[in-house]
Amino acid sequence: MISQLIKPEILELINSRNFQDLKSVMLDWEPMDIAEIILDMDENEQLLLFRLLPTGLAADVFEYFDYDTQVSLIHAMGGDKASEILNEMSPDDRTALFEEMPSNVVKQMLAYLSPDERKIARDLLLYPENSIGRLMTPDYIAIKKEWTVSQTLEHIRKYGQDKETLNVIYVIDDKGHLIDDIKIREFLLAELETPVIDLMDGNYVLLKVHDDQESAIEVFKKYDRIALPVTDNSGVLLGIVTVDDVLDIAEAEATEDIQKIAAVEALEESYPETGYLSMIKKRAGWLSVLFVGEMFTASAMTYFENEISKAVFLAVFVPLIISSGGNSGSQASTLIIRALALGEISIKNWFSVFRKELLVGLTLGVILALLGFFRVYIWQSTTDSFASTWVMIGLTVSFSLVGVVMWGTLMGSMLPLLLKRIGFDPATSSAPFIATLVDVTGILIYFSLAVLFLHGTLL
Repeated sequence: MISQLIKPEILELINSRNFQDLKSVMLDWEPMDIAEIILDMDENEQLLLFRLLPTGLAADVFEYFDYDTQVSLIHAMGGDKASEILNEMSPDDRTALFEEMPSNVVKQMLAYLSPDERKIARDLLLYPENSIGRLMTPDYIAIKKEWTVSQTLEHIRKYGQDKETLNVIYVIDDKGHLIDDIKIREFLLAELETPVIDLMDGNYVLLKVHDDQESAIEVFKKYDRIALPVTDNSGVLLGIVTVDDVLDIAEAEATEDIQKIAAVEALEESYPETGYLSMIKKRAGWLSVLFVGEMFTASAMTYFENEISKAVFLAVFVPLIISSGGNSGSQASTLIIRALALGEISIKNWFSVFRKELLVGLTLGVILALLGFFRVYIWQSTTDSFASTWVMIGLTVSFSLVGVVMWGTLMGSMLPLLLKRIGFDPATSSAPFIATLVDVTGILIYFSLAVLFLHGTLL
């Protein structure tokens, strides 16, 4: 990491109080690298390094800090410097910071902003949480179709300095409705007197301001865009969303799904920043639910206590049977949850999923059944524990594996779709949850087949 390579040099400059050289060194770095260096320092050194940066660069660096560091620096900098940084920040990143703050602190931060920036910040905060409106920035270039390429380039030179991106220029009508978007290369390659309308093709993609942020992920992925325009329901252009913000949302959503798959409530903060009590709260609930679920497994075992007392060896195969069902269910649920997240399947595909997983479960069950029967054969060959009943025992284990694996596969594939249908997050059908459910049914399937195959012999 760059911070480990540069840190000794920075510390030497700090200790020697050579702030001029220190500032010159940092000006040659990218904002992300500067942020990495500052985060690797002690709190006092963080503030010292940050204060050396010009306002524009400081705002860019500030956006790469985690929330705690941002808040700490704001409080340490004082009103004037904090005001400069907050006013210089891009509106979308500033909104993300304000979202994490208590309302009383947000009011204080809004007071640091200029009237124009304060209005922008308030407008963005009025949109629903997790909506596209919270992600967008009003820093874009918009032009009219009656303009020429020459007028457009002049407009970009005059107003483009502080815009979020210049890759795409947006065309609006007199009422502000979006009517097209044009890549900057089109203007650079066209004759100066070419009318903008001659460059338009009417083919553009947009986001709606009240849509859920997750919808932006799929649109960006599908159309491979750097930025997308955001409109209200009447088509008025309100702002743009850039791919860097969408990548952050995608990472957060993927992290949340992974945590839920592991039967953990989604963490609001990163793992190192999550406190002891919060970690207990996030994990104890699901563990308790799973524990209660496993009680039913114990109850199922008790129900077949008479059969177990007659043939104790039946208990030996219980872990083999139920773990196979749980593993197959976990595989299926993970695949389906991910396919849903990627948009590869939807609820309407439930029957094709059911049919595929039925065949897959049957095939996997047969494979494990053959292995299970072979295990019983090896056991009988080496110990002669089952005498003439070993074939029936082998068939009991084999058919149980087929049934349990099929059941686990079907439950693992159908439960996420069912949860999606009734409005819940499919990720909550976590692997441990599926495994617990299959444990109970696996016991019932196994001992029911044992009674069927071994009745009149061992039972």
